Amino acid sequence: MGTRSLQRRSLARPQEALRDTDHNVERMRVLLTGATGFVGSLILPELLAQGHDVRCLVRSPQRFSAATGEVEVIVGDLLDGVSAQRALAGMEVAYYLIHSMERPRPGSTAAERPFPERERRGAHSFARAAAAAGLRRIVYLGGLLPGDGRPSQHLASRAEVEELLLAAVPDSIALRSSIVIGARSRSFRLLVRLIERMPILPLPTWRGNRTAPIDARDLAAILVRACAPKLEGGRSLDIAGPTTLSYEQLLAAIAEAMLVDRPIARIGCEGDELIARLVAAIAGEEPELIVPLMDGLMSDLLPRTAPEQAAAIFDVRLHSLESAIEHALREWEEVEPLAAR
Repeated sequence: MGTRSLQRRSLARPQEALRDTDHNVERMRVLLTGATGFVGSLILPELLAQGHDVRCLVRSPQRFSAATGEVEVIVGDLLDGVSAQRALAGMEVAYYLIHSMERPRPGSTAAERPFPERERRGAHSFARAAAAAGLRRIVYLGGLLPGDGRPSQHLASRAEVEELLLAAVPDSIALRSSIVIGARSRSFRLLVRLIERMPILPLPTWRGNRTAPIDARDLAAILVRACAPKLEGGRSLDIAGPTTLSYEQLLAAIAEAMLVDRPIARIGCEGDELIARLVAAIAGEEPELIVPLMDGLMSDLLPRTAPEQAAAIFDVRLHSLESAIEHALREWEEVEPLAAR
C-alpha cells in the first residue's frame, strides 16, 4: 500500500489515564507505529495527555481509535520503502511497535515471505529512514531472550530488529519484555481462552519453564517515559513484573482469579507445531501468531537484572501479579463476558 495524504483524527478521551503522569515532561514530536495494536493503543492516550505532538503510521485506518485530542495519521506500510520516510519527516522520537508474525494481507508480496524476512525488511527500511531524518531516538519493544543463548526464531528475529534500530539511531532505547498481562494482550488472551474452553489443561514439558509477566499498565508507563531526552539512551533494558513463576503456575494463578478449577495433565513431550496449531484452534487465534509464540516457551525467559532496577530507572512502581491478572480480567469483562466467571 502506498502512503496516503496526511489527515487529522479526533479521538475520544479515555476513561482512565495512566497513573503517575509526569506533567513536567519536555513536549516532543513523536511518531507512533503500531498504533492500532494492543501496546500502541495503550500508550497513545498518555502520549497525547502529556502534550506530545503525535503522528501515527497505520496500515488500516478503519481500525484506528483511542485517546484524547487530535492525532496526525499517515496510512502506509513499512515494506513499501516510502511510508517510513514520509512518516518520520520532522519527528524527534519514534516508537517501533510492529511485528510481522500475523498473516499478511492476501495477494500482497509479503505473503510469500516468512515473518523473519518481513521483520528484517521493515526494520531496515525504518532504520534507514530514521537515520536520514536525523531522528533523536527510537523506542523499541522486543522480547526477553533465554539465558541459554538459544532463542526461538521469533525471539531471534526480535533481537535482530533491536540491533538494526540501535545501530541506526545511537541514542535509542530497546525494551525487552516477557508476557504482558492485559485485557488485549494476545498472550494473556490465549491463556484465558485455554482455561475457559478446556476442562483439563494438558501441558508439555515447557510447563516448568519460568518467566516474569508484567502488568500492561507498568509496561505502558515505562514505554511513555522512555522517550524523555534526559534518559540515557544507547542501550537495551529488560522489563518484567516482580513475580517469577513457571508457565504452569501462571495458568493456575489465572484460573484461580477466574474462579475455576482446571486440573493440569503433565505430558512428556516438549510441544511442537502440531500442538501449537491445536492450541490456536481451541483459542480461536491465528496459527501464524501462536506457533512462533509457543516456540519461545522452550526456555526460561527472565530479565537479566532485578525487575525493580529497570522500573526504578523510569520511576515506575510495579503492580503485583495478582493485581495485574485481576485488573486485566475486569477490563476484559467490561467489553466481553467471560464464560468461566
